[in-house]
Amino acid sequence: MNSLVLEGFLTVCDVIQEVLRKKLKNRSTKRKRVWITPLLSQRSLLGASVLLCNEFKTDDDFLLFFRIDKNQFEWLLNEISPIIEKQNSTFRECLNAKIKLQITLRFLATGDSYKSLEFFFRVSDSAISLFIPEVCDAISETLKSFIEIPKTEEDWLKIAKGFELKWNFPICIGTLDGKHIVIKAPPNTGSDFFNYKKNYSIILLACVDHDYCFTYIDIGAKGRDSDGGVFDHSPLKTAIDNNALNIPERYVFVADAAFPLKNYLMKPYPGHDLTVAEKIYNYRLSRARGIVENAFGILASRFQIFGKHINLHIGNTEKVVKTCCCLHNWLRKTSPAHAHFAYSNTWRSNFLSFVEENNMDCSEARQKRNALRDFFNSDTGAVSWQTNCLQ
Repeated sequence: MNSLVLEGFLTVCDVIQEVLRKKLKNRSTKRKRVWITPLLSQRSLLGASVLLCNEFKTDDDFLLFFRIDKNQFEWLLNEISPIIEKQNSTFRECLNAKIKLQITLRFLATGDSYKSLEFFFRVSDSAISLFIPEVCDAISETLKSFIEIPKTEEDWLKIAKGFELKWNFPICIGTLDGKHIVIKAPPNTGSDFFNYKKNYSIILLACVDHDYCFTYIDIGAKGRDSDGGVFDHSPLKTAIDNNALNIPERYVFVADAAFPLKNYLMKPYPGHDLTVAEKIYNYRLSRARGIVENAFGILASRFQIFGKHINLHIGNTEKVVKTCCCLHNWLRKTSPAHAHFAYSNTWRSNFLSFVEENNMDCSEARQKRNALRDFFNSDTGAVSWQTNCLQ
């Protein structure tokens, strides 16, 4: 009995010894792993940050590539460097803030995949996926003052003057609309993000002033929701209902038919059997309301990531959209071509004078819309081309 136990024990020992011997042999012949692949190790010589960016001959080349000019890039880099810069370790040097900003701006400008950016800049896609959200947060925090809803009556009146002088719509303090940001379907969400356009999206609800700048953005509503429903649950509506924004009396936002008609929110007359006066009102409102759609168009043209399915986590997608909106406002407001209306305390809307002269009651939403209709068809409020636009 004891001899059988001893024989079995020795057999097991032989098997274990053979297994260990094979493992040691494989370990000695296994190819050693490298800290960085040969492709990425040539970043300082052949990466786009060095090889291509240093060859830009004109500012226009730089602008087309990154969507901002060199001076704007240097200013932004200086502002966000303390936030995104890391310390070198004893093992390797960290990615500097400059290349992080370059890759992020190129990602927003083109929507290229992380793998494509890896080959182009010679930075690993795993590293890119980690620092792009961080850079977006840093940019949004730095530029957050460029997207602010007006807080004083004077600020609202500046926007109203812009709409009346540029777009021939009085008492308008902003245009509202929603934009679907196309995304890859999130896991385990069913049809929550599936919209009427037959794709998956989140919604960007925005209010835009007379010069295509965002004064308010709300990002992240599910694609199946309507624009009016998103507005109804937004902090903006809550603030308006609570009179927390110092909006001047009688002044309004404009929106399309998806939004509710309210005393502070004008929308078109519904239906097809409309009078000429109502059609003229709809044209004039549509002309002013188109500013928000134009702003979305400018945004998508500058940052072509919006032309593709954004294959990111929902939270990171929201960061990308917010960053693009902040950059959009910053570029418009700091551009030399950006014009500001000179505000005068003596300026007053012709519509308000028209209402008072005709003793109109605008206390209710329908009454205010009818008053605007009558104003647009009067000698005071009509524009010469409005009838031709109905044909």
